Amino acid sequence: MTQKSRKNIDRKGGACSFCGTPAEEVPLMFNAGEGISICSSCIEHGYNLLVEHNLVEGKASKTKGTASKFKPLTKADLMRPDKIKSFLDDYVIGQDSAKRYMSVAVYNHYKRLLAKGKTQDVELDKSNIVLVGPTGTGKTLMARTIARLLHVPFSIVDATALTQAGYVGEDVESILSRLLQAADYDVEAAERGIIFIDEIDKIARKGDNPSITRDVSGEGVQQALLKILEGSVVNVPPQGGRKHPDQKYIQVDTSNILFICGGAFDGIDKKIANRLNTNAIGYGTSLSQRIDERNIMKYIQPQDLRAFGLIPELIGRLPVLTFMEPLEREALRSILTEPKNSIIRQYQTLMSLDDIVLTFDDEVLDYIVDKALEFKLGARGLRSICESIMMDVMFDMSADESGNMHITLDYAKSKIEKIA
Repeated sequence: MTQKSRKNIDRKGGACSFCGTPAEEVPLMFNAGEGISICSSCIEHGYNLLVEHNLVEGKASKTKGTASKFKPLTKADLMRPDKIKSFLDDYVIGQDSAKRYMSVAVYNHYKRLLAKGKTQDVELDKSNIVLVGPTGTGKTLMARTIARLLHVPFSIVDATALTQAGYVGEDVESILSRLLQAADYDVEAAERGIIFIDEIDKIARKGDNPSITRDVSGEGVQQALLKILEGSVVNVPPQGGRKHPDQKYIQVDTSNILFICGGAFDGIDKKIANRLNTNAIGYGTSLSQRIDERNIMKYIQPQDLRAFGLIPELIGRLPVLTFMEPLEREALRSILTEPKNSIIRQYQTLMSLDDIVLTFDDEVLDYIVDKALEFKLGARGLRSICESIMMDVMFDMSADESGNMHITLDYAKSKIEKIA
């Protein structure tokens, strides 16, 4: 600040010529002479108006879609469903049924965006997706891989933190704040992005009947999600958090945002079994049909989600329903080594940064899979077991003279049995 500008600051006495606030109640008062003054609050308000109308550069000026790292989607960028599934195969092991559903739904969604304005007689609705499956089966990985393929903004939000508007917790609109931040506040890019709502089963109401009291973190959240999932213009606080009347909002149209909802839906197998008139566990199968009781999730229907506690209006806005198969031993073994970003490759890459060549006995990999099945943690269990085995190795960095490090079965067992 120059010497001349310091003389124009009046810290005592007087009032703002614009809002009338006394100088004692504002951080700074600028005096222009002849009794004319302006407070720092009015200057800040004026600057925000200039930014809002895109007349000066500021954080909000990016909301007009300028200088974005996300280029507009073109027909050349859009891959056919079989190509999308082939890309998913490089990162996600198994789950062929879920991959087919996801590939078709994503392809149709972005084809709908490209055809916007070209189909005058028929209005194409979007198809949001529900992924049902046990923990560690790859729900989040599949959604993240789809977003990486399409080069669109992607965000993951946790439904357990959401509450109905006006109560302690995050408003439902905060899920759009996360997407805006992922898009660097480029609204046009955010409006064609993907939002993965995890733990959607945790907002289910407790019974199949409507609640007689306020269920602000369950049914109330489901009701608040309805317009966002279907498509509406929402006032979003740029930095997230609670809303207040004087806050500046960014308007986001959710009509073209693809929502993928994932959840374990623990216990829904019993709902499916009751509907099929059989048992989720045991030998009870009806005489009229053969039921694969090892993977009863394959028979899931929208009415099972309703029986679990999702309201019919929400289910209707999530038309694509697919399931994630429980990971068998062969799938877990493949996850360790086959994908491009497999767990073993990640450790080998980490060690190679220190010029160490890391190798494993095949018996070690089989032992890790056996322990993951024993702990019933799915693919996430593989990483936790690998971390237990590799912790001392990564701490000591004790390679042999040729720069090799080999993990044997006896060493792996000693590390796991130490914490078991």
